Amino acid sequence: MRKNKVDIITLGCSKNLVDSEQLMCQLKANGYTVTHDADRVNGEIVIVNTCGFIGDAQEESIQMILELEEAKKKGRIGKLFVMGCLSERFMKELQREITGVDRFYGKFNWKDVLNDIGKVYHADLANDRILSTPSHYAYLKIAEGCNRMCSYCVIPVITGKYKSRPVDEIVSEAKLLAGKGVKELQVIAQDLTYYGLDLHGRLALPELIERLSDVPGIEWIRLHYGYPARFPFDLLRVMRERDNVCKYLDIALQHVSDRMLKYMRRKITRRETYDLIERIREEVPGIHLRTTFMVGHPGETDDDFDELTAFVEEIRFERMAAFAYSHEAGTYAFLHYRDRIPEEVKQKRLDALMNIQQSIAAEMSEAKVGKTVKTIVDRKEGDYYVGRTEFDSPEVDTEVLIKSEKRLHTGKFYNVLIEKADVFDLYGKI
Repeated sequence: MRKNKVDIITLGCSKNLVDSEQLMCQLKANGYTVTHDADRVNGEIVIVNTCGFIGDAQEESIQMILELEEAKKKGRIGKLFVMGCLSERFMKELQREITGVDRFYGKFNWKDVLNDIGKVYHADLANDRILSTPSHYAYLKIAEGCNRMCSYCVIPVITGKYKSRPVDEIVSEAKLLAGKGVKELQVIAQDLTYYGLDLHGRLALPELIERLSDVPGIEWIRLHYGYPARFPFDLLRVMRERDNVCKYLDIALQHVSDRMLKYMRRKITRRETYDLIERIREEVPGIHLRTTFMVGHPGETDDDFDELTAFVEEIRFERMAAFAYSHEAGTYAFLHYRDRIPEEVKQKRLDALMNIQQSIAAEMSEAKVGKTVKTIVDRKEGDYYVGRTEFDSPEVDTEVLIKSEKRLHTGKFYNVLIEKADVFDLYGKI
C-alpha cells in the first residue's frame, strides 16, 4: 500500500468519467498522488465510480467492489470509497450487503469525500480536471439528468430532472481545456437536444455549439446522445456552416415500429423518424449518424423486430450499436409491463441485428478506400499509429491504422490516404 496515493476506478459512461476527472483534480490540489484505472491498485485510498444503468453494468461494478474489499482485507489498499450511479440507486442495499466499504456516496455528493478525509474543496478549480483521456481530447458535459421518462430507462430515477449548465460556464471550461492542449471536444449529456429548455424555455443547443466553435484551438466538436423527438433543427445549420463541428451525430432511436415506440414512450412515430433522418442527411451532406437500438422490450413481436431489421437495412446507418432490454426496478416498464421475452430470444435478435450492421459497416469502410481523410493520431500501437477521422468517436467507432517511416505525433492532424479496409479498421498512409 502506497501512502498519499489515491486510485480512482471509473466504470460506466463518459459522464461518470468527467466526475472522476474533477475529483482527481481536487485530490491532487490537496497533495495526493492520483492514478486512474491503474494496472496496480495500491493506494491508501481507493475510490470506485460505479455504473447502475443495466444489469451487466451493475454486476461489473459490484464485482469490482468485492475484489477491492478483499484487497483491503489483505492490506494491499487502505480506505475504500464507492460513488456514482450504482450507490445513488442502491445505497441502502449496498451498505447492508457490503460491509468492507468505508463509505458510499451517491452520484452528486462526491465532494463529501474531501471533507471525510480531512481535506478541502477548492472552489476555484470547480471546472478544472485531470484528464484521463489522451491530452488532445476531452469529454465536455453540458447537463445532468433527463426529463424524457422512456419506459425502460432508469437514468431519470438516478439523476433526477434535466439540469442544463449555463452557456458561459461551459464555454469557460472549453477555453480552460483548450489552454491545456485539448483540440477535440466530445460534447455529452444524457440528452443533448433538450439543452437550454430548463434555463431559457427554448432549445439552446445550436447557440451553445456556435459559442464552443468560436473557442480558439478547438478543431473538432463531436455531439453525443441526441434525442429524436423535438429535435432542434437549427443545429443542422451550425453543423453545416462551422468547419470544426464534426459531421457526426449520435442519436439513439431505439426502435422504429409504431407499436414499440409507443410502448417505449418515445414520443415519436415511424414516419417522423424517417422524416428526421431524411432532413438531417439532406441538410448536412456527408454526415455520419450513430444510433442505438433496443431489442426484446416487453411487447416486441417477431413482426416488430422484422420491421426494425428492414429499417436498418434500408437506412444504412454509418455507425450503430444495439442492446437487449433489461427489466430495471423503478422504470415505467418494470411497473407496467411483464418481461416475457426469453433471454435467448433477445440474444438471437441482438445477434441478427448486429450481423446486418456488420455487413453495412464493412461496405461503408470499403467505400473509403482511395479517399484522403483528415485524421488525428491518438496513440502508437505496435507497428501502427492509431488515429480517427471526424466521423469516429473514441473507443466506439472505426480507427485508422497508419504505417509511417516518419515519426508521427500524438494529438496532431494528418491527411491520410486510405489504402484498405476491414469491418472495424481502416488502413492508410500519410
